[in-house]
Amino acid sequence: MRGVPMISHGEGCYLFDMDGNKYLDWTCQAICTNLGYDVPPAVLEAVNKQMATLPMVYGGLGNTEIRVRLAALLSELLPGDLGGFLFPSGGSEANEAAIRMARRFTGRSKIINHYRSYHGGSAHSLTATGDFRRGFVESAGAPVGFVKTMNPTDSHRFSFGASEEERTAQALAHLEEQIACEGPGTIAAVMFESVIGSGGVHKAPKGYMEGVRALCDKYGILMICDEVMVGFGRTGKLWGFQHYDIVPDIVTSAKGLTGAYLPLSMVAVRSHIKEHFETQPLGWGATFHAHPVSLAAGYECLKFMLERELVGHAKQVIEPIMKEEIARLVEKHDVVARGRALGAFGCVDLVDPRTGAPVQNFDGSECSHPGAVATFRAALRKNGLYGFVRPPMFHCAPALVIQPDELRDGFARADRALEEFGQAFFRA
Repeated sequence: MRGVPMISHGEGCYLFDMDGNKYLDWTCQAICTNLGYDVPPAVLEAVNKQMATLPMVYGGLGNTEIRVRLAALLSELLPGDLGGFLFPSGGSEANEAAIRMARRFTGRSKIINHYRSYHGGSAHSLTATGDFRRGFVESAGAPVGFVKTMNPTDSHRFSFGASEEERTAQALAHLEEQIACEGPGTIAAVMFESVIGSGGVHKAPKGYMEGVRALCDKYGILMICDEVMVGFGRTGKLWGFQHYDIVPDIVTSAKGLTGAYLPLSMVAVRSHIKEHFETQPLGWGATFHAHPVSLAAGYECLKFMLERELVGHAKQVIEPIMKEEIARLVEKHDVVARGRALGAFGCVDLVDPRTGAPVQNFDGSECSHPGAVATFRAALRKNGLYGFVRPPMFHCAPALVIQPDELRDGFARADRALEEFGQAFFRA
């Protein structure tokens, strides 16, 4: 791999490379190392114990006590009757399973997704993706049965309405018309990110997700909430969909479940779907499904997060600082057009201040300044910030254990990087 540091070790919220450089992990790598790099002792103990007693049971041939315990804990933390579980190995695999479930349960084929979305890198999850990355699978012959709809959130070129209420009403009317044109009897599920993640940290406008839930009920369509990125406290609530008054039919999540210490994801389904697949074949399986060692890590990571009240920390401590610091960046830097924060999930939009255009197009191509994005990434690393950059958005998503002084120091580093970026490209 070219252009990336050779990482040697991690401590707390920091990573170190082989040359002795120290980086604040500004985005939990790919929004996944939610508990930082000091693995809780209880997690280490549970993983070692599971390795020593029963390191592997293929999920299709036997159950395990740790699988039952984790499912029971998740059932307590999920609303309504979300109590049936699959435990794949990653977010893409979880979304693949959710798509399979929706189609098998309903006998219908189509899945509706937003344009500004990301659902994974496997064949179906990438085809479900709405941003430019779906082109990587479309060019090779993408799976059929995926329909895209417009997001109700703001974009550079288009908005449904001037007010939040107008955006909601118009977006829901558009979605219902699209359902009618596609044929309600052909649509298995609506699959949306609860909070848009890599597409810019956007919560749905008031009433939109409730309206989607009502349309799904009206037409017998399943509602799938993709929580792969935002589940387990990232947005200041345990689940991203808890920002709305809804209970989805299927919930997928992954990254934060084990803090990325081991691969594990989750598919949660409501009771009527669970009961259906107790007698009807799903036709889905994977060697490492419900891997006991990963389940042990997930159980203890979830307990650690709850005992340390990290969801509350994200909402009450991290979010206010993020909002304050992001507002300061917007005020100071003409390359920053706007910003937002929700829990421990923040983002600013990078633009050419002379035109207001994004520094990179949403199709992945660079705008008027080739090399600008690479220069910004280099400036971040030079100033000791490490992590995920998805231009034209610049994300902030540190570990849920980050402390206020560390967070403010991170924004000071981002401030310097943005100054260098602006000087390099947009000032004479």
